[in-house]
Amino acid sequence: MAAIETDYAVWLRGIEKRFPGVIACDGAELKVRRGTIHALLGENGAGKTTMANVLAGVYRPDAGEVWVNGKRQTFRSPADAIAAGVGMVYQEFRLVPSLTVAENIVLGAASPLLRVVEIEEKVAELSDTYGLAADPSRPVWQLSMGERQRVEILKALWRNASVLVMDEPTAVLTPAEAAELGLTLRAMAVDGRSVIYISHKLDQVVAFCDEATVLRRGKVTATFDDLIDVDLAELAEKMVGASEVGTIKRLKSIQPGHAVLHLNGISARNDRGLPALSDINITVHANEIVGIVGVSGNGQKELAEVIAGLRKPSEGRMILGDQDVSGASPADRYRMGLAYVPEDRLGVGLAPKMSVVDNAVVRSYRSHRRGIFLAASKCIVFCKGLIERFGVRVGRLSHPIAGLSGGNLQKLLLGRELAEQPIMLVAAQPSRGLDVQGVVAIQGHLADQRNNGVGVLLISEDLDELLALADRLLVMFGGRVVGEYGPDVTPRTILGAAMAGRPPQ
Repeated sequence: MAAIETDYAVWLRGIEKRFPGVIACDGAELKVRRGTIHALLGENGAGKTTMANVLAGVYRPDAGEVWVNGKRQTFRSPADAIAAGVGMVYQEFRLVPSLTVAENIVLGAASPLLRVVEIEEKVAELSDTYGLAADPSRPVWQLSMGERQRVEILKALWRNASVLVMDEPTAVLTPAEAAELGLTLRAMAVDGRSVIYISHKLDQVVAFCDEATVLRRGKVTATFDDLIDVDLAELAEKMVGASEVGTIKRLKSIQPGHAVLHLNGISARNDRGLPALSDINITVHANEIVGIVGVSGNGQKELAEVIAGLRKPSEGRMILGDQDVSGASPADRYRMGLAYVPEDRLGVGLAPKMSVVDNAVVRSYRSHRRGIFLAASKCIVFCKGLIERFGVRVGRLSHPIAGLSGGNLQKLLLGRELAEQPIMLVAAQPSRGLDVQGVVAIQGHLADQRNNGVGVLLISEDLDELLALADRLLVMFGGRVVGEYGPDVTPRTILGAAMAGRPPQ
């Protein structure tokens, strides 16, 4: 392989990676110097994990070059990347619970001549070197999430990784564990290793990292060679800054109506059992769009799921219209007037293997029965009505819905949710990944709902979209609502500071 003289441990040059209907990376570049901790930032869907997977050998780029420690690489598998010195610690740990710490660390990477005692001694020595306390003989199923992460890091170090990629490393950690991780990463950098740190927690990024690269829609929008004097608000603004696609014009103000949704003291935990929402109080009125602003990972996903009934709150009450629905099922909430468009349109919102018709009627199937059976003719008429009303382009109605484009999936999903004339709509990232026409269409439907008396809670990572559509903006940070702002009178700098956890007093 060719070699180049460079101070970079990693140089990803002009990386392009496409998936059906999506350009995940569009000529993106990442340079990571030796002995540094480099933050890779961006909202969900920006291309961060795709870039990391290209470096880790999980994906092969459609175009571009991968250089590691001065050598150009062509990884055909993760094993090739590991051999070149690249280790990746995924957000979802890849450990065997029934095996011990030492067995997990050396699995597939130890000489069969080594005895168990020798392996445990070497693992203990490695853990002591980097302050990664781990009992080599302890079964993994007995470990906390923080301890399991240490095992994942030790796995990479055992394989002599000179570059360590960490995807949302503190998502499952307590604050104390996160602080310990920061010290560990610094020790690795001092030892000459390089760390690529993917995170939405900007306070930790500034505290732990030396440099940063910001991605948006697969392209690099900013680089920072030194984070010492960089403000959190500046990072937040770069991540959710000006949209590359146009939005509809700023909606005219109208008088809000009666309250259609009220959250009173809602708290909830995330999938790891850690606090995700704390004392949330939100009221949404008819004829109103309330926008939720914030860097991803600050409780927006859990908020939408709690409202939809998909996640049980640990505290608090929810009123929909004039009814307490705190204990109601998702189906009951839908019948009471709650529509929900989740950010995962294929999986949570729509069933990819089911037909277009089946997906269209799954929420309102009771209206399309003859006796105890579904009436096929009624289902088809209903589906065609949605397609016409919302401008969905489809082939055969009997084909699996996964064959539709992202924009058509989203329009059908939104149409299905609005079919029963709801009083309240929760829309999470409704225009993410769509082309210009799809974005404008979805935003137009949201505006129509607001103008026709529906209350809308819009959770979006596109700040321009929120500024154009929302009547009020609520900023979330650390699972709390930290401020309320008027979109037509609030500078972006103020919103950026609030998103970084420093709302003006």
